[in-house]
Amino acid sequence: MSIRHGLLALLERGPRYGSQLRTEFESRTGSTWPLNVGQVYTTLARLERDGLVAPDGEDAAGHTLYAITDTGRAELREWYERPVDRANPPRDELAIKLAMAVGSTGVDIRAVIQSQRHATIRAMQDYTRLKATALAALESGQAGERDDVAWLLVLEQLIFQTEAEARWLDHCEARLVRLSLTADRRAAASEPPQAAADADAPAPTTTDRPRTARTRRA
Repeated sequence: MSIRHGLLALLERGPRYGSQLRTEFESRTGSTWPLNVGQVYTTLARLERDGLVAPDGEDAAGHTLYAITDTGRAELREWYERPVDRANPPRDELAIKLAMAVGSTGVDIRAVIQSQRHATIRAMQDYTRLKATALAALESGQAGERDDVAWLLVLEQLIFQTEAEARWLDHCEARLVRLSLTADRRAAASEPPQAAADADAPAPTTTDRPRTARTRRA
């Protein structure tokens, strides 16, 4: 739903055509979620079907313009006021990968975690560098303030997200270590006492071996 409402937010600033909406959406979000023109026009068609936008003539180049309707403005205000629904969280590929790895044989899950941790930290470093650049542009007054502030907010969300992911990976690794130790203790506790005693007893020497019948006759 974010694309749908994102386009409504852009149209609230005035009529736009499809590729213009795509460019402004990507500029506002720093191309974090790229769109294609077909996706934009498909969404516009649905918005028009629902009475949230309406065609508004053409520009000088012949592009069909779309304008937000009063119903669309009401929908946009409701979206701003409504908390993001977490009842159906989006699928997370990393969480699914680790969940599947736990039950798979021949998979070194700690190696999977370590590989992902390196990638997550690299991403966090890249986002941090981009944040520094965005801040410098804002402070120097060389950037378009509205779009750069929006991009800065997106960057900071990505930084917080990768920081949380790195902490979660550390937690996963620690959890697996604890579970492994618990499983080892349970296995040791369930071992029969005689088997444990036999395992601890030293191997018999030649002098400890019982005499055979031939030795007694001699």
